[in-house]
Amino acid sequence: MAHPDLTSFKALSFDCYGTLIDWESGLIASLSPILSLLPDSHPWNRRPLTAVEHFNVHSEHLWATQPLLSYDANLSRSFLLLAREADVTLPSSVDPSLIGTAPGRWPAFEDSVAALQTLKKHYKLIILSNVNNENIAKTVGDNLKPVEFDGVYTAQNIGSYKPSLENFRYLFEHAKEHFGVDKEKGELLHVARSLTADHVPAKGVGLRSVFIARGGDKEENYGTGGNLEELMREGKLGFEWKFDNLGELAAEVERQFSEKRET
Repeated sequence: MAHPDLTSFKALSFDCYGTLIDWESGLIASLSPILSLLPDSHPWNRRPLTAVEHFNVHSEHLWATQPLLSYDANLSRSFLLLAREADVTLPSSVDPSLIGTAPGRWPAFEDSVAALQTLKKHYKLIILSNVNNENIAKTVGDNLKPVEFDGVYTAQNIGSYKPSLENFRYLFEHAKEHFGVDKEKGELLHVARSLTADHVPAKGVGLRSVFIARGGDKEENYGTGGNLEELMREGKLGFEWKFDNLGELAAEVERQFSEKRET
C-alpha cells in the first residue's frame, strides 16, 4: 500500500495514552476493585472494555462540565461514579484516589519505545495529553525511557481537555514558538489512536493526522476511541495515514527517508 509523503514534516505530536501507553488495559486493571464485586456473568466482566466505556462517559462529562478539575481528581470521581452506576459498595480498604496516580504506572505498548527512537531521528517529538503533569512526568521518565520528547503539553497547563480546539491551538502556538514548527506551513503531523479526542478536532483545525489503530478499526474494539464507521460516514475524520501500530509508522518513515536519500 502506497502512503502519502511523510518526509516533509518537522515535528510529530502524539496523544500519549492509548497511542504510546496501553491506556485501556491499564484502566481495566485499575477498575478491578469494582469489577471484582460484580458477578462473572456481569456484562462488564464478560467484556471489560464495556466498563472502560462507561467510565469514560463519566470522565468526559467531568471534562466538559469541570474543565479546571485536575486529571487525577477526574479519575477518582469517575471511579466513584462508576461504582455508583454498578450499585456496588466499595470496602473501606479501597482508596479511590489511587486511580488518580495510575496512568504514570501504566505500561507502554511493546513497539512504542523503539518506534519513537526511530522517529526521533527525523522529527521533533511533542506530547499533547489530557493527563496531568505528575502522571505524564512518570510516564516519560519511566515507561518511555530513553526517548527524549521535545515538548510535553498537558490539559493541566492548557486549562481545557481535548477534544477542545483550544488544546490544539495551544499546540500550534507553542510548537512554533519553541521549535519553529509552523502548522500553517504543513510542518506538524498529529499521531493518535483516539478518533473522538484527536482526529475529529484535528480535522476541525486543519491538522494533518495519522491513525494508529491498535485494533480500534474493528467494531469489537472501538472502545473509547470512537466508532470508526459512524465517524467516517458523518465526514468527521480526515486522517491520511492508517497503521496498525506505531512500529509500522516508524518503518514507513524509515523507508521513505531512505528512498529519498537514494534519489
